[in-house]
Amino acid sequence: MIKDLIRLQWKSFFRSASFGKDLALRLIMGFVAAYFTVSFLFLGIVLYPLVGELFPGQDRLSVVNGMVLQVMGADLLVRFFLRTVPTVSVKPMLILPLKRQKLIHYVLLKSLFSVFNLFPLLIALPFSVYVVVKGHYGLHTMMIWSGSIVALVLAVNYADFFLKQRFSSGIAAILPYVALALGIVVLEYTGVFDAGKAFGRFLRSLPATPVFLAGLFLLPVLLYLLNYHMLRKTFYLDRSIGFREAGGSMADMGWVRRFGDMAPFLQLDLKLIWRNKRPRTTVWLSLIFLAYGLVFYTNPAFGSMSAWYVFVGVFTSGAFMINFGQFVPSWDSPYYSVIMAQPVSLYRYLFSKYLLMTFSVVVLCLLSLPYGYFGRDIVLLNIACAFYNIGVNIPVLLFAGAYNKKRIDLDKSVFMNYQGAGAAQFILILPLIVIPVLLLWLFTALVSSEVAVYVIASLGLAGIMARKVILKYLVRLYVGRKYIALDGFREKES
Repeated sequence: MIKDLIRLQWKSFFRSASFGKDLALRLIMGFVAAYFTVSFLFLGIVLYPLVGELFPGQDRLSVVNGMVLQVMGADLLVRFFLRTVPTVSVKPMLILPLKRQKLIHYVLLKSLFSVFNLFPLLIALPFSVYVVVKGHYGLHTMMIWSGSIVALVLAVNYADFFLKQRFSSGIAAILPYVALALGIVVLEYTGVFDAGKAFGRFLRSLPATPVFLAGLFLLPVLLYLLNYHMLRKTFYLDRSIGFREAGGSMADMGWVRRFGDMAPFLQLDLKLIWRNKRPRTTVWLSLIFLAYGLVFYTNPAFGSMSAWYVFVGVFTSGAFMINFGQFVPSWDSPYYSVIMAQPVSLYRYLFSKYLLMTFSVVVLCLLSLPYGYFGRDIVLLNIACAFYNIGVNIPVLLFAGAYNKKRIDLDKSVFMNYQGAGAAQFILILPLIVIPVLLLWLFTALVSSEVAVYVIASLGLAGIMARKVILKYLVRLYVGRKYIALDGFREKES
């Protein structure tokens, strides 16, 4: 049966209506995977001499063991945001007389054939060969060490699978695991408990402790069984239907009526976000990316009032605006023809999108105020970037939306999902982020950083004051391209 499922997946790829786009995307991803494969292999080859140079006089294997926990944690984080699990591909088979157990095993086993499982091994295996050749440890010891790394990679694979399934039911389901990870990081950062070194000692003790070794090899098996039982409980089509009905009953949102003529459209957008996975995920990701500034503000290499800070300011307050706005009106693609057939004002439709994104920018800007700990200038720059987002970036996103004609499946995950993406989404990076970065760099070089901040804020304020004129122009543009968008939204990708 597994063989038949693989053959069906292969046929679905070649018979897809979007075969050309899928093939081009897979070729691009193949080149990216090949690049990283060579890069990680090179890192694995140079790791042994590199550790010797950076940590002279220390045992190289002990040093690497002390880094394994951090590397696996980073691997899990990257997988969570970049990798997609193959659950959706078997949904059409749930209505067929097939055993659910075999379908679940197929899904879980298919996740093993991921390039993410290869990358850590490309580092570990050349390093272990180097250690044996240099005579520091015997072949038996390094075989056990390599096997333990393989077991950890498989464990991370199924841990990522588990967290994604939990996350699909709501962010609250993964908060305990996030809290646990943050607790370990805080303990290590404060010096209370060095989890990395403790895990390194555990790895070093494996050859002499068969019980620990057996436990480590059982870890991916236990995670596999955990995922199996979790999927078996939820592997029904009516599970998602029941969840959607429950979500709908909780979201009457009568308070939106106070917005008058905008209320029907705002209510439609809020319910769309509340009830569907992909737009709902953009909200949680926007809150998570509030911490993005810590990467730059705590790093002295970026200096004071670096142009990179504009990138952080735009992204911090505009995370939801960018993620949501770049797919307007594709979010409404399943029922866009119904909206266009009604006697509704297109101006109000676009203005409701404008209000929703403006509200998100204001909220995220207020939530970023604690960054004032790193300096008053950072707060002023973030506020200026928020004005720029409202006055310039939101109209730019709505302008690009007039050229969106790709349908979006609201139930699919946002991670590594290029559905609805076109050339407009990639061109948008220029006015959204690059232009304000260049403005800060230019005016800082010519005058001062304070003047640069005022220029960015002034452009935003000018856009806010001219919003009615801009929206009227956008209405004419949307009317002119209405039938192009409707034709595009009718095309479904398999």
